[in-house]
Amino acid sequence: MANMSEECKQLASPGAVSVTFSILIFLGILLSYLPQHYRIISRKTSFGISPYFILLGTTSGTSGFANILVLPKSARDIACCSDISGFACFAGLLGILQVGVQTLCFAICLILFVVYFPRNPPTPVSASGDVGKSHSFRTALAVGAICLIHAIAVIILALTVVLAYPSSRQLWANILGVMATILSSIQYFPQIYTTWRLRGVGSLSIQMMCIQTPGAIVWAASLAERLGMEGWSTWGVYVVTSMLQGTLLVMGVYFEYVNPQKPELEAGANKATDPNGRSYGTVNGADNHAQDDAISEDTPLLQG
Repeated sequence: MANMSEECKQLASPGAVSVTFSILIFLGILLSYLPQHYRIISRKTSFGISPYFILLGTTSGTSGFANILVLPKSARDIACCSDISGFACFAGLLGILQVGVQTLCFAICLILFVVYFPRNPPTPVSASGDVGKSHSFRTALAVGAICLIHAIAVIILALTVVLAYPSSRQLWANILGVMATILSSIQYFPQIYTTWRLRGVGSLSIQMMCIQTPGAIVWAASLAERLGMEGWSTWGVYVVTSMLQGTLLVMGVYFEYVNPQKPELEAGANKATDPNGRSYGTVNGADNHAQDDAISEDTPLLQG
């Protein structure tokens, strides 16, 4: 103990309240994504989720995880693990684990988004009858490929900085943190636009947002207490995220519960429409065939 740095001495004696609070945040992050995973799987579609929301969220999460790994303070905390107990090491690295599990959970969202992306996406019809453009499966594959390339590039960059330029860790950590903040800041705008256009949440989970919106503020406060002002580029991301996600949550609750649209609006997105917005059947013509089959020579010419 006498040869330990002051930072290692603090990690060697973690407070019970702080550790409990950090573990609860870790579990909260993990559990908050389960409703989203379940909703996509249960609906067997990722319709209603913007591909750009997934793209920006995944790349933001990857950049944020690289940020906390490159931080000099993280390196000092990891180095202290050789001098302190296993539990104290676990408690000291909970901040890194929290960011890591958040990145992993959003990566699972990316995988589910691609796997359950509609192969023949419907043409979305808004409540006003406007016909919108839908994304193709090629778009989903492109999003997955870009996220993979970005992750590989960030990993290579982080390893290069850590191994070859350790004196520049704080600079590159800040750059990665700013990148994560910018990506997370614009992440919700495509989804807000998509939700507004569809007048519904589709496969986006309101339960997930109910947990994450206040949880992001609590998490940011926990990281700020652990990392201090030196780690502003890490915890600042979640402050911005909470505000934008709160906006999306309010919209989702309004369209889902306060002013829900007719159920056929989402199902009716499968129907083709004429330039005036009137539906004339499904894309594959199933409704038209069904209507034709229902007409026979016994059908009266004038129906009341």
